[in-house]
Amino acid sequence: MRTLARARCTLGAHPSALDTALAAAVLVCMVAGSFVDPHGPEGVSWGLRTPDALSLALMAVGAAALVFRRRAPMAVLAVTGGVSVVESVTGDPRAPVVMAAVVALYTVAASTDRPTTWRVGLLTMTVLTGAAMLAGPLPWYAQENLAVFAWTGIGASAGDAVRSRRAFVQAIRDRAEKAERTREEEARRRVAEERLRIARDLHDVVAHHIALVNVQAGVAAHVMDKRPDQAKEALAHVRTASRSALDELRATVGLLRQSGDPEAPTEPAPGLDRLDELVATFRHAGLHVEVARTDQGTDLPTAVDLAAYRIIQEALTNVQKHAGTRARAEVSVVRVGPDIEITVLDDGAGGSTAETAAPPGGGHGLLGMRERVAAVRGTLTTGPRYGGGFRVHAILPVKCRTDAATDATEDPV
Repeated sequence: MRTLARARCTLGAHPSALDTALAAAVLVCMVAGSFVDPHGPEGVSWGLRTPDALSLALMAVGAAALVFRRRAPMAVLAVTGGVSVVESVTGDPRAPVVMAAVVALYTVAASTDRPTTWRVGLLTMTVLTGAAMLAGPLPWYAQENLAVFAWTGIGASAGDAVRSRRAFVQAIRDRAEKAERTREEEARRRVAEERLRIARDLHDVVAHHIALVNVQAGVAAHVMDKRPDQAKEALAHVRTASRSALDELRATVGLLRQSGDPEAPTEPAPGLDRLDELVATFRHAGLHVEVARTDQGTDLPTAVDLAAYRIIQEALTNVQKHAGTRARAEVSVVRVGPDIEITVLDDGAGGSTAETAAPPGGGHGLLGMRERVAAVRGTLTTGPRYGGGFRVHAILPVKCRTDAATDATEDPV
C-alpha cells in the first residue's frame, strides 16, 4: 500500500511520466482487445487473431499522441479521432483504436469549460459514429457502432464531472483562504483599534496629571522662600496628582495583561460620576472652574460615560496649559432628548486666542477627542470663541446602537 501511494505521488509530481504510463496502458489494452473476435460462432470469443499491420500502426500512433494530451488536448483529440475514423472505415474485424480518442476527449472535457465540452463532444461523437455507420464494413445498426457512440459520450461526461469537482474543490479552498485572510485582517484591525484606544487613555491620563504637577511645582518653587506653608500645600497636590497618575497608568497598562496574570485591574473606568473629583483637581491647581449639570438620573453606557469624562478632562487640561490658571472655565453637561451635550468654555484670560487654538508643538488632544466622539457615533465641534477663549462642544448619544436595537426588540410598540 505504501509503495503504491509513493508511486502515485511520484507520478503526480511528474505529469509527463504519468501521461507516458497512461499511453502505454492504453496501448496494451488496445492490442489485447484486438485479439477478441466479436463475430465468433458462439458470440464474442477469445481467439489468436493477429491484427493487421495498419491497425497496429494506428494503435501506436493513437497511444503515442496521448503522451502530449496535457500540452495540446485539442490536437491530440484530432489525431486520435483521425486514426479512429481510419480504423472504423478499414478495419474488419475492427481493432479498439477508438479507446485513444475516448481518453483524449476526456482530457479535453476535464481541461476546458462546459460549452466547449458540449461542442467538441457532440462533434466527436457525430464524426466517429457517423463514419462507423456509413462507411464501415459493418451494418449501421451493429453493436460496435453503438459502442462508439456510448464510449465517446462516457468520456465527455466523465471529463466534465472531473472538471466540475476540481472547480468545486478549488472554490472551497479559495473561500477558506479568503476567510483566513479576513480573520487575520479583522484581528489586525482590532489590535490597531485597541492600540489607539490605549494610546488615547495614556495621553489623557499623562497630559492631565502632568499638567497639574507642572503647575503645582511652579507654585511651590515660586513661594518656597516667602510662604513655605503654601509651598507645602502645593507639593502635597503634586504628590496627590502623581499618585493618581500612577494609579491610572497602572490600570491602563494592566489591560495589556493576559487573563491569567495576577493583579488585573478591577476598578471601573471613570465616568461623569467622578466629575466633581476631576474638577477639584483643577481647582486645587488654581484654575477657576464652574460646573452646570442637568443630566441627573441619566444612565449612560460605559463607552459614552468614559468619552464624556475624558473630553472634559482633556478640554480643562488644554485650558490650564494654554490659557493659564488665570482663565475661567465653564463646564456644562446637559441632557437634550436622546443625546447628552458636553460643553467646555474658557475666556482665554491667561493666553491669546491663537495660542489656545493651536497649542505650541502640536499635540494629540483634539485628535483624541474627535476619535473618542467618533467611536460612540457622536459629533464634536471645537474652535476659538469670539472675543477670546476656546470652546469644545460634544454631542454624545445616550444609548449606543446596540442598546437601541435591544430596546426596540423588547418593546416593538
